[in-house]
Amino acid sequence: MASRVIFHIDMNSFYASVEQSHNPELKGKAIAIAGNPKERKGIIVTCSYEARAHGIYTTMQVHEAKRKLPELLLLPPNFERYRAASKAMFEILRTYTDMVEPVSIDEGYVDVTSLTETRHALEIADEIQQRLLAELDLPCSIGIAPNKFLAKTASDMKKPMGITVLRKRSIQALLWPKSVIEMHGIGESTAARLKSIKVETIGELATANEGLIKEKMGKNGLRLRERANGIDDRPVDPDSIYDTKSVGTSTTLPIDETDELRLKVLFRQLSEKVANRLEAKELAGSTVSIQTRSSDWKNRTRSVTLSNTVWKVEDIQRTAWQLFIKHWNGEALRLIGVTVSNVASKEAMTEQLSIFNFQEHVKEEPILDLMAKLESRFGKSVLTRGTKIKKTNYDSKTSFSKDFLDDHERK
Repeated sequence: MASRVIFHIDMNSFYASVEQSHNPELKGKAIAIAGNPKERKGIIVTCSYEARAHGIYTTMQVHEAKRKLPELLLLPPNFERYRAASKAMFEILRTYTDMVEPVSIDEGYVDVTSLTETRHALEIADEIQQRLLAELDLPCSIGIAPNKFLAKTASDMKKPMGITVLRKRSIQALLWPKSVIEMHGIGESTAARLKSIKVETIGELATANEGLIKEKMGKNGLRLRERANGIDDRPVDPDSIYDTKSVGTSTTLPIDETDELRLKVLFRQLSEKVANRLEAKELAGSTVSIQTRSSDWKNRTRSVTLSNTVWKVEDIQRTAWQLFIKHWNGEALRLIGVTVSNVASKEAMTEQLSIFNFQEHVKEEPILDLMAKLESRFGKSVLTRGTKIKKTNYDSKTSFSKDFLDDHERK
């Protein structure tokens, strides 16, 4: 089978670049997008490369950034502007092929395998990069590789305006010497678990005993080991994110159940199924819902939207069970279900702010590893995890991904 050619398009400092494109007077200046620039509260969402040159970085507290660089220009986020720019960016990509998979507001994969039958991949990448710059005034970096993982890794190697080719035969020299924390898909907690079994570099992960990795890390550990070896069979799927609004499962009970211990076991089993499906699709979600049907056929749905995302069975089960205990009145049940919705790629959520959660929880940037980073830097009290219980349908529109989905569904 011929090797695929996958691009990962990563817009450079997207929010800041959009602002500089909208107002050319901002070009060449150190700017940052922040939640509450007037009161100098919150954290830096993103910043221009001019700001980064002075040590400003995403997640830095606003007051610290201003103390470090008094001339830093702080701007409030303009989400409508960013959505419009994102839509225009993906429309340009789709003029080349339908095989485009957005994974966040500012990045996506493109399978250009068929195009390379008549054109060189580097020529195509250069043309895309130059079109995005000429037509939208937005810079990007492009990774070129035979699979998604390597393409994503390659796009990070040269910023801004880089084009990088990463082949499997190069990973031993380029990737293996790096610490595992530098590998996509590995956060601080996973790196700590790997360190506990004496795996500290990507090379050590790639060559680690498969049985030990499975025993200590489970299926996710085996998948990370494959990635460290440059193995990633995920196809570019234009429908994957759009069609996956939620992941859930339910079961009809053989008898009208009232036993709390038995119901808790069933919720655990349902949560395991949902977690396995999320894992298979590499998704995470911010909303957990439960469904119940009583013996007299009354259907109920209760949901909670978290300020952080979940994908692990323990988190799903704990949240679902808390919801159930809060609302169950002891009535006999003949059906129960668990669903995680508002889902998106785990990679995307790790690196990209959810616009909804940023607006609602500006001090709690909802990306998977951010809370640990902030707590380690500023102390445990810097963050509190809040929830919002609602009785409405759990498929409400609460994020950029759903707005974006609606835009495409209306086409």
